[in-house]
Amino acid sequence: MLPLWTWIALGGAIAQTGRNATQSGLTKKLGTLGATNTRFLFGLPFACLFLALALWFSAEPLPSISAVTFGWTLTGALGQIAGTAMMLQVMRSQSFGLTTAWLKVEPVLVAIAGYAILGDALTWPMLGAIAVAVAGVLVLTLKPGLGRQMLTGIGPALMGLAAGFAFGLSAIAFRGGITSLPEGSFLIRALTTLALSLALQTVILGGYLWLRNRVALLASFTALGPSLAAGFLGALASAFWFIAFSLTSAANVRTLALVEVIFALAVSRFAFGQKTTQRQLVGIAILLLGVALLMRVSI
Repeated sequence: MLPLWTWIALGGAIAQTGRNATQSGLTKKLGTLGATNTRFLFGLPFACLFLALALWFSAEPLPSISAVTFGWTLTGALGQIAGTAMMLQVMRSQSFGLTTAWLKVEPVLVAIAGYAILGDALTWPMLGAIAVAVAGVLVLTLKPGLGRQMLTGIGPALMGLAAGFAFGLSAIAFRGGITSLPEGSFLIRALTTLALSLALQTVILGGYLWLRNRVALLASFTALGPSLAAGFLGALASAFWFIAFSLTSAANVRTLALVEVIFALAVSRFAFGQKTTQRQLVGIAILLLGVALLMRVSI
């Protein structure tokens, strides 16, 4: 029987696919940073609602937030914002497939960093399973000729890898924030850290937009329906990720999260009529093999 965290992480991948589809339409209206901010600004009320409901049903008190928890969560919040900014910068000059390939080495980085920083378990079979899953994503996203482009574009490549590292660092930091809370069930600790992180990101990125691009910030309220949808799905996806982080290592969660690529392909196929190529089917098979191997060595 699969452990609980696998089903929770799968829920996160599905919710994040929906958020990405919803948020993509906002980019044209609000710009990249304005659309990104909707994830935090409109996600915060839903994260607070999730936490309030959990506290009410469980009758648990709100955990006290120590300086250590605040520091970990702030690091995760800044890492997520930085990773998003670098990702969007790379996408300006590079293809989506190539950018995705650089970003999806994240689980390997997370596994190594989690072992070094938090002492999370890391074995050679786990690392091998993660590498197989990442290889599947590379087959899915890299088209013929992009391999040479990866070697020639050293500047974008370094920024793409840096973005992947920033996202990986944020996952490690969020897990550190969750596990450093002194009391509470895994659900309460996860949702408390989520609400804190979204509050910090709303203040940081919202404050930046208020000073530098107030038009984009205010425009998100004119597109209230899509902004609320993106905020809800973003908060729901993050809630799943954070709960999974409270149950297992960030490397396990971020590796299983790679199935989001398959869900995105399914949306493209059934919603937009885009065909799946033979190369993509091979990539899906390799990715699923890697995930299956990870499940086997992690249970």
